[in-house]
Amino acid sequence: MSPDITKHDEPNDYNLHNGLPLDKEGFEEDNVKDKASGADASRRQEHDSSLRKKSFRRRTEADGDTGESRDAGESRDAGESRVAGADKQQSSGRQAAADKQKPASGKAKSQGDQRSKPSQMNSREQEFKDMVEIPEKAEDVKRALEEKVGLGVSFDVTLRQMVFGGKECSLFYMNGFAKDVVLVEIIKRLTYVEESEVQEHALDVFKDKLVAHIQVDSLDKFNTVIDKVLAGMTALFIEGEKTALVIDAKNFPVRTTAEPDLEKVVRGARDGFVETLMTNVTLIRRRLRDPRLMFEVVQVGERTKTDVCIAYIQDIAAPELIDAFRKKVETVMVDGIPLGEKQLEEALVNKSGWNPYPMVRYSERPDVVASHLLEGHVVLMADTSPSAMILPCTVFQLMQHAEEYRQTPAVGTYLRWVRYFGVLASLFLLPIWYLMVTHPELKPPGMEWIGPQEAAHLPILAQFLIAELGIDLMRMAAVHTPTPLATAMGLIAAILIGQIAVETGIFVNEVIMYMAVATIGMFATPSYELGMANRLSRYVLLIMTAAFSIPGFVATATIWLVFLSLQRSYNSPYMWPFIPFNAKALYAVTFRRPFGSSKHRPSLTQTVDSTRQPT
Repeated sequence: MSPDITKHDEPNDYNLHNGLPLDKEGFEEDNVKDKASGADASRRQEHDSSLRKKSFRRRTEADGDTGESRDAGESRDAGESRVAGADKQQSSGRQAAADKQKPASGKAKSQGDQRSKPSQMNSREQEFKDMVEIPEKAEDVKRALEEKVGLGVSFDVTLRQMVFGGKECSLFYMNGFAKDVVLVEIIKRLTYVEESEVQEHALDVFKDKLVAHIQVDSLDKFNTVIDKVLAGMTALFIEGEKTALVIDAKNFPVRTTAEPDLEKVVRGARDGFVETLMTNVTLIRRRLRDPRLMFEVVQVGERTKTDVCIAYIQDIAAPELIDAFRKKVETVMVDGIPLGEKQLEEALVNKSGWNPYPMVRYSERPDVVASHLLEGHVVLMADTSPSAMILPCTVFQLMQHAEEYRQTPAVGTYLRWVRYFGVLASLFLLPIWYLMVTHPELKPPGMEWIGPQEAAHLPILAQFLIAELGIDLMRMAAVHTPTPLATAMGLIAAILIGQIAVETGIFVNEVIMYMAVATIGMFATPSYELGMANRLSRYVLLIMTAAFSIPGFVATATIWLVFLSLQRSYNSPYMWPFIPFNAKALYAVTFRRPFGSSKHRPSLTQTVDSTRQPT
């Protein structure tokens, strides 16, 4: 609303509301006439009132025009395509179009500059990204790191620039890997450096005198320095030097070396491998203080650059075996092995990928790995993985457990036989029982009670298959179930599958019992991978037995045995010493021999030094 203009007795030169000019000449002429006459005051008042009304109308019209212009401007701000709102008045629309055209042309010019600018920046950025040599200027080092590793984008990539002895230095490290205490002590020492100390041969002075750390190396390739930093080390760039110092001050997150869940023993060591390669190497070195124990490191993966360690004892393991493994690992061309040893196994040994039986032995126990190294085996360990691969291996080695060697020879032999029985039961118990049920004439005398006493609603084969799938489902659920709920899940599964399934007539008691025995035998297999492979073989045996009766069982079992006999674990027979037959070695895997009686290493690995006990 406009203010009350009747409060002003005399109008000003400009309208009080919108600054519009009044009819000043007419006003002054009338005023002079009124003063000259001096008598017609009422006429002057009427004339003043008329002028005020006229000014008010002009101000109202001006307000309307201003409001329309403001509406057009808001319409233009809301969207450049909505220009029609300014066309309510033709002259105002033309002016708005002219005003719009000018910034549009300027905007097009700005966009053209922006399009041409990245082409110039891309070449410069590419130059920094492809830089091989380390630049001498600290600013170029920073710029190159921005392009190579995302400095300033990745929050954990850190570059600390400081001046030591008059030289600008840059500490480059990954924030999560840096060992703060060590780096702080190094920085404290460098802050006391005098300028005169680093005038000549600054790099050598920093490396040999100033950087107080046990592991310092000098590198002149930029990408090599970056790889070291990504592995946890810290790089020190010195102004005017084309070589950087790499300080091994890393600190990996690591868990406790606890006993492995799959290889627990009643008596024995309680430590196990972790996800840090250096810790695992230290656990082995602690047990084998042999100077000829070698740990070679090869990086695998174009992007992950995973450290793979090849461990062997130099004067025991066969040189041909070592060279073969080294060449195999070096020729693995993949972008990465984030899953560690399993992907490495498929790249080296099981390239087809469809063989269910493991061609290597996995172990998380340092004492087991040390024992195999003394037998001439080669061990592969991948960083970020708690399992070690033992090569070559046989099916009988996969069925051995450390607990057998922690007991007396007699007890160890008993435990080994029980384990063998469990493995055989997990394979053949269900197919043989199914044959006896479907062919009663196969039952031995006095064992006529074998078989279900009451019929169920489902065929025997369907009961077995449903029970197999149910047990697998429970096993997977147990792995993913939180510990506080695992007990409740076990009770529910036992009630549903056991009691209720039998009471409703879906299963018979014998099916549940024999399935439980076979499952226990699978879990008693020391190698988890071997147990799962035997489970798949049992599926095939059961189905072929149900389809073709006795010939199906015999043919499938024969094919299974021939298949395993043809397998080779890195040029070593998988079924050795059974096929090819070696009586002395077969006796050694059947009985747990006393420690003093084993004077020679197994002939499987063809060791250089085959004598266990020097004479």
